[in-house]
Amino acid sequence: MMPFREFCFASDPEVFEVIAGEELRQQQGINLIPSENYTYPEVLAALGSVLTNKYCEGYPGRRYYAGQKFTDQLENLARERACRLFRAEHANVQPLSGSPMNQAVYLAFMKPGDTILGMDLSHGGHLTHGAPVSHMGQLFNFVRYKTAPDREGAIDFNELRHLALQTRPKIVLCGYTSYPREYDYAAFRAIATEVGALAMADISHVAGMIAADVLPNPLDAGFDIVTTTTHKSLRGPRGGMILCKKEYARQIDNSVFPGLQGGPHMNSIAAAAITFRKAAESSFKNYARQVLANARALADGLSAAGVVLVTGGTSNHMLVANTIASFGLDGKRAEQTLEKAGIATNKQVIPDDPNPPLRPSGIRLGTPACSTRGMPEAEMRKIAGWIAEALAHPDDASRLERISGEVRDLSARFPIPGFDSLPW
Repeated sequence: MMPFREFCFASDPEVFEVIAGEELRQQQGINLIPSENYTYPEVLAALGSVLTNKYCEGYPGRRYYAGQKFTDQLENLARERACRLFRAEHANVQPLSGSPMNQAVYLAFMKPGDTILGMDLSHGGHLTHGAPVSHMGQLFNFVRYKTAPDREGAIDFNELRHLALQTRPKIVLCGYTSYPREYDYAAFRAIATEVGALAMADISHVAGMIAADVLPNPLDAGFDIVTTTTHKSLRGPRGGMILCKKEYARQIDNSVFPGLQGGPHMNSIAAAAITFRKAAESSFKNYARQVLANARALADGLSAAGVVLVTGGTSNHMLVANTIASFGLDGKRAEQTLEKAGIATNKQVIPDDPNPPLRPSGIRLGTPACSTRGMPEAEMRKIAGWIAEALAHPDDASRLERISGEVRDLSARFPIPGFDSLPW
């Protein structure tokens, strides 16, 4: 029998050469995109399993197809593990990704035109938190709160309460995609209670640290609904999940199916179940602590090199750098420069950014992927030096090539876990 690698390349060399190229790119570069990570080899195995062959519309014990003995066991296992990990009363593990998971929540409790109080996109909110260009932003009335620059980017809860009392939202939403601080979940919960709204948190970025109990859990603060993707800092498959109080379980489940989507992807649910078990292990707690320590070290290194950081630093796994103020470079050019140096970041808007989204004023950086490779704080300070040097000399091709070589040398010392078992 032909070995699997040779079989794949013989079957479709164009596709598998691209996959092999992407594996090499990931191995040789440093990934500082905070929403990306390296998943477990067991997760990759589950994603490529025979579960991808099965349709499972409905829920365990209430499916629309036969042959559900093992899929029902699997989904129940994933739900039980998720509830235990996050101390939730109910979990829906079927959302196909982050956008439909949040849409399912809105559509479960809202009618067109109803009001949601969520963070402004440029201040750290996500596209699905009511950005005007999104369908949800056009369907519902999103009122957007902002951070306070005179408070080092913290949220002004007096202003947030004023907005809530003024607009009477049905949902008070906290969650972020580029906010380097912690949220005061108790303050959000109190404001939601005062105006009779549901308290909802999107923890997609920080779910790994919450699962490891190194960052606060909004469910402990009495939140009604919590959503999260299953990848990012959790290191699982691409997917979404909704956690909620028991009293909202039926509304959430009906909104996901049949309200918004059809059959779930059982291979992803299997991979998520594996992820939840991994996240309960002591080694994952150590990993989550290292993510935070590395983020602080990276922030200190960049600040020491004169890089202006939005909010002045970080309280979680991510940082946002103002590259216009630091180097006179917009975020797109900064991103492209660092990519030439072998460092992956992403361009990012900053609060009330005067520049357009495709040429914003900053870049976003995070430490989950580097931490997965086992890099400690000393390497973060070294990476900070490379970032500052590259962005200070964006047109110096020989300098960028030298940094790229040094990045490759560092990456070789910290191989990506599980990559040696891949068949490509």
